Amino acid sequence: MNTPRYPSLYEVNARVRVRQIGRRATLDDIPDTWLAGLAACGFSWVYLMGAWTTGDAGLRVSRSHEEWLSGYRSLIPDIEEDDICGSPFAVTAYRLHPDLGEPETLERFRERLHRHDLLLMLDLVPNHTAPDHPWVRDHPDYYVHGTEEDLARRPQDYAGVDPGIVLAHGRDTFSGGWPDTLQLDYSNPDLREAMIAEVQGIARKCDGLRCDMAMLVLPEVFRQTWGRDMEPFWPKAIGAVRENLPEFVFMAEVYRDLEWTLQQQGFDYTYDKRLYDRLRWGDARSVREHLRADPAYLDKSVHFLENHDEPRAAAVFSPDRHRAAAVLAFLSPGLRFFHQGQFAGRTRQTPVHICREPEDPGDPAIEEFYRRLSASLRLPAFRDGDWRLLDCNPAWEGNPSHGGYIAFAREREGERCLVTVNYAPDRGQCYVPLPWADIAGKGIRLRDLMGEAAYDRDGESLLSPGLYLDIPGWGFHLFEIIPKGG
Repeated sequence: MNTPRYPSLYEVNARVRVRQIGRRATLDDIPDTWLAGLAACGFSWVYLMGAWTTGDAGLRVSRSHEEWLSGYRSLIPDIEEDDICGSPFAVTAYRLHPDLGEPETLERFRERLHRHDLLLMLDLVPNHTAPDHPWVRDHPDYYVHGTEEDLARRPQDYAGVDPGIVLAHGRDTFSGGWPDTLQLDYSNPDLREAMIAEVQGIARKCDGLRCDMAMLVLPEVFRQTWGRDMEPFWPKAIGAVRENLPEFVFMAEVYRDLEWTLQQQGFDYTYDKRLYDRLRWGDARSVREHLRADPAYLDKSVHFLENHDEPRAAAVFSPDRHRAAAVLAFLSPGLRFFHQGQFAGRTRQTPVHICREPEDPGDPAIEEFYRRLSASLRLPAFRDGDWRLLDCNPAWEGNPSHGGYIAFAREREGERCLVTVNYAPDRGQCYVPLPWADIAGKGIRLRDLMGEAAYDRDGESLLSPGLYLDIPGWGFHLFEIIPKGG
């Protein structure tokens, strides 16, 4: 299977997607026409979120936590208990959840994806398990223990699981405990070996893993959170898988500027939350500086505007900013991560604890934008092409509006494209010198792939002073560069 240098990934909530088909539906009932549609949009990966078995303990928490219940009801006023399925990240076993089919159903689903040249990504939750995972009974030493005093003083962070046994809830360094989880103890070498075996087993069922909160099992983070030393986990786990599956892909959910650390430990891709934050707050200068990072780092970055943890892009970006941010995020180098419902412009996020989507009409204009963007992403220049950030120079002395512009070039086997975005609320002007010296003395047509505009220019002027731009706030162009007569 030929995966592009810069692939696109589609996240689908497994339980929601199956429920849309029917109460007794399984992965077998997801139609091939839907898979073919994803392939036609240029996707290389399907991330099937929430495929694994969960238990009654996590389900009870999801159905009784008053703050969570209030949130569910605000989205779906007539929500029923059966609509609350429990967190898919409170895993009891890395087997397909019975609600999604028998274990062989996952194998068949993967085979169907492969027939459409799509790869399957599944979850690994390394930091914690559900409270009713078999290890709690059979290997309590695999978990971080507390005392009765800890339980009395911090009941939100600890749970009594048996007389005299207190275990910590899973958590981040700076968060309270997650009440439907128990924390694994990576200072225990037996636990590390058991987890490596789990990773090897999961890797036989899919083509890649999205590793939940991967930075929490880095030695420095684990020590900061739990005051315990551990040997590095990820290099050994990734190496063990790649001994037999050298093409297997690891993607890390990661925060705290630890992306490069995890890339160095073997991850193929790491979440780029920093770019998301800078796009969300509308700071063109910081976005531009972020894109000056080492190309090797950018190539392994995962760019997104929403996912199951982040709010809907259409809810936090105005329509114009949404489009501008999408052009910057998804036409830059790296893996492009799209979320179920994003293309439709939906604004209401489905909590991971429930398996019923709220009603949401979406936005036809955003849907049309993503249709055009998807067509552009299928071009060789954006799937496999080289990338370079370009200068955006003042249009005239004393005009600071060039500071809102971000421009870059993409090129592959003679196909050249230019992306320009005025990532600011006000109209601005600038010159963008093009990087191709061989256009000197030639007539050049710039055809906008995302709109109807087309301009004829002299190649010499495009080199110096450059292409003149005067576009409104949050405006953009995606130009195909065509020699006249080409």
